[in-house]
Amino acid sequence: MRVAILRREPQASFSMDVYADGLVKGLKAVRPNWEFIEVSPSINPIEKGKSALFAGIWKYYERYWRYPHQLKNLDADVFHIIDHSDGHLVYSLNKFNKLNVVTCHDLINLLQPESFEGRARFPLISMTAWKYAIAGMKSAEHIISVSSYTAKDVVENLDINPQKITVVPNAVDAIFHPLSTDEITSFRQQQGINSEICLLNVGSNNSRKNVSTILKVLLLLKNQGLPVNFWKVGADFNSEQKDFIKNHSLEDNITYLGKPDDHTLVLIYSAADVLVAPSLYEGFGMTILEAMACGTPVISSNVTSLPEVAGDAAILLEPKDVQGIAKAVCRLHTDNEYRNSLITKGLARVETFTWEYTAEQMIKVYEQVLR
Repeated sequence: MRVAILRREPQASFSMDVYADGLVKGLKAVRPNWEFIEVSPSINPIEKGKSALFAGIWKYYERYWRYPHQLKNLDADVFHIIDHSDGHLVYSLNKFNKLNVVTCHDLINLLQPESFEGRARFPLISMTAWKYAIAGMKSAEHIISVSSYTAKDVVENLDINPQKITVVPNAVDAIFHPLSTDEITSFRQQQGINSEICLLNVGSNNSRKNVSTILKVLLLLKNQGLPVNFWKVGADFNSEQKDFIKNHSLEDNITYLGKPDDHTLVLIYSAADVLVAPSLYEGFGMTILEAMACGTPVISSNVTSLPEVAGDAAILLEPKDVQGIAKAVCRLHTDNEYRNSLITKGLARVETFTWEYTAEQMIKVYEQVLR
């Protein structure tokens, strides 16, 4: 069997790179005698200094014209489009009589268009192109959904037969694991953290990530006299959040850790006291599993896909319940038995989310499509 994995353009999406890398690794492990080829659009060859408009035009030409037509000459039994944002490739693959499946991670841009604001240079064109792309899933041979919640969204909003969808969850890489007490203590000391309660949030700063609620929780805990610090990993705070931080004198209680490499990210997860991820919408929620794998308790939301990912191994609350989240942080800080029970449940939970398991389920879909 020869399977073509159609990736996003290089460095277009960190989360899609993680998904593709993990999937390919798992596929090669469970089917070492199969051939998996990875393909992606070309990186923009235009020299630096050219106008942003010209670069944008080239991007659309490459992504929606040259690259799709290039697939005509690619030989594979099944073509797997690993991101619904590239669903437009289905049109070309069907035209060339090539079997295909698409992974849908979420329909956030469709269901919460406000979250799309500020993410594109030409928002109207980008949104139109995105809708054109996801509509391509209707013509795909089969659709992979990363969660049951996302599968429901696809059925309800794209009018797709549920029998055409298979739920195959994401997984957590083996690099995420608990560290020794000495490693954790050393890292916390490097960051100037001793007895403080350390909150952590990892990911983008899109409005759906609800980072502003974490800042309100931080302020509430500080006003209660608790020693507390907030580590932000991924995207930096936006201007509105920075104003909130400044107006409430929270600068000394916050550390922005940027976009660390994998080794440092494991250190950060392990050294934090709790991951706070009160997202308003998630198609899956990878950071929950990464934190659990590192032995870090999780406070998250009771909405969208998060309950099915977290199971009973996390504290799930209304995403904007500042008082409730603050109370949960305090309980984790004072009740060691409760904290340890969550850690144990989390470590057991992540054992079921491996890339080998994901790959085995994906193999079944490939074989079904071929039949």
